[in-house]
Amino acid sequence: MALIEARGVEFGYNGIPLFQNINFSIESGELFCLLGPNGCGKTTLLDCILGHLKPLKGEILLNDSNISRIRPEQIARQVAYVPQNHEKTFPYRVLDVVLMGRAAYIGMFDRPGEEDLAIAEEALATVGITHLKDRRYTQLSGGEVQLVMVARALAQRTPVIVMDEPTAHLDFKHELVIMEKVVELVREQGLTILMATHFPNHCFYFENSGLITRVALMSNMNFLALGSPSEVLSEENLKQLYYVNTRVVSFPVDVNQEIKQIIAISTTDSRHEDKQGRSVL
Repeated sequence: MALIEARGVEFGYNGIPLFQNINFSIESGELFCLLGPNGCGKTTLLDCILGHLKPLKGEILLNDSNISRIRPEQIARQVAYVPQNHEKTFPYRVLDVVLMGRAAYIGMFDRPGEEDLAIAEEALATVGITHLKDRRYTQLSGGEVQLVMVARALAQRTPVIVMDEPTAHLDFKHELVIMEKVVELVREQGLTILMATHFPNHCFYFENSGLITRVALMSNMNFLALGSPSEVLSEENLKQLYYVNTRVVSFPVDVNQEIKQIIAISTTDSRHEDKQGRSVL
């Protein structure tokens, strides 16, 4: 049974569809990437999956139950969320922010118990930031805050984590730190991760790491392609998706491993207008 399944999902604003007839399923232990240009609907689709938005048509199933009929606290016990952006409004301690991941298990007028504290401490240790637990998270760097968000998601103890562009705005090192942590969580803890990303090479990074990885290319209100990175991240598909000329290359990093990467060559605009003035491929 799939952990998450979308059946004929449609969503839009003011009568204008953003995407239509979206169909996919995510199995346990899988890493599923949503890839596509700005404005194609990746974040909106994630909001539908999280129950923040209700599809105009179709249904989203969480463990074979329609998410629209599941209470928010029950969703929070099954799916955790790492946002793209996080406003650091109040100077909470890092440990207190991670403890917020236990909210779905704590009554309205209760406070975190010893078990909740132990789970939060374990989450901090898992992402390697125990040394930051007493720091004010308003004083952290962007990369450190993102690790705090991952720790908060881990504290929810859910089988699925949804990540919306978790490496956005990070430097070269901290982007890799997050990617390595994602691989570790899937490989060692058996988590299932749904990630929206702008970077095609992220998908190859996960496949190169030996994870069961699938990628959906979002374009023109639907999926242009769906499959493993090696199957769908072709030069032609990337040109159609981003209007960029690329080369998909393979090269050895040692005697036992060969990795794939995408090299951007140049932008291109292969669109033209039809007789009604609409931009088409």
